[in-house]
Amino acid sequence: MTAPSPRETLGLIAGSGRFPHLVADGARAAGRRVVVIALRGCADESLRETGDVFYRAGIVQAGRWIRILRREGAREAIMAGAVEKAQMLRLPRWRQWLAYLPDWTSIRIWYFRAADRRNDTLLRAVADAMAEKGVRLIDSTQYCRDALAPVGVLTRRRPTPAQGDDVALGWRIAREMGRLDVGQSVAVKDKDIIAVEAIEGTARLIARCGELCPAGGWTLVKTAKPNQDPRFDVPTVGPATIEQMAAAGGAVLVIEGDKTLMLDRDRMIEAADRAGIVIVGRTD
Repeated sequence: MTAPSPRETLGLIAGSGRFPHLVADGARAAGRRVVVIALRGCADESLRETGDVFYRAGIVQAGRWIRILRREGAREAIMAGAVEKAQMLRLPRWRQWLAYLPDWTSIRIWYFRAADRRNDTLLRAVADAMAEKGVRLIDSTQYCRDALAPVGVLTRRRPTPAQGDDVALGWRIAREMGRLDVGQSVAVKDKDIIAVEAIEGTARLIARCGELCPAGGWTLVKTAKPNQDPRFDVPTVGPATIEQMAAAGGAVLVIEGDKTLMLDRDRMIEAADRAGIVIVGRTD
């Protein structure tokens, strides 16, 4: 059997959720051979059937990722899917080392190459280390652009004037948070900030909103960073987002059009219509 050329092979470093499946399906439909590196504790086993070749590797084993991709002839790779960074911080440092077994490449990135521990800083350092070994990270949405959110009101219900005021405030705050690389989401009620997202992620932010605002009716605004690097950390929502918001009393979801992935869009919009939740795709 003739080995594929490097241009035909795509590496997929996969975290949790539907995003890696979208990338793999789109890449294979475009004629790419997909080598999946499923991150332990994140990516699910169903990716074995989605890619052409399947490996497991640790979250902090960038050296192993590079060796696998080079051996498989991949000169391009995509990072897709969630990694729960907060889970690592629950452990003291010595237990983190035992639990995650970082390799030397990851140790160099963590301690010597990254100026701080924010997501973008770390991921850019990872991308640079991979590029030095001949593996280039590319736009994570390249093979699933049809899943990006459109602009406009996407549900039957539209925001009220009062909700529109909350949207405007939330948008401004979320954009500033993104500029500072703090988080992607903010929740607003009656022109007051009730919660902001940091390392815990959007799902936990939503749950916290239900506790802080049991009367419900709040607005969630989720945006990309102003200078979003499309290679990683693309804002993502899906039916689960709507289910979580409905359970916590959320009323409006605002996402950035053309820069946010909507997983299972039709099902997500149907769920929002059933729950009476407004979905708006917005741009600056």
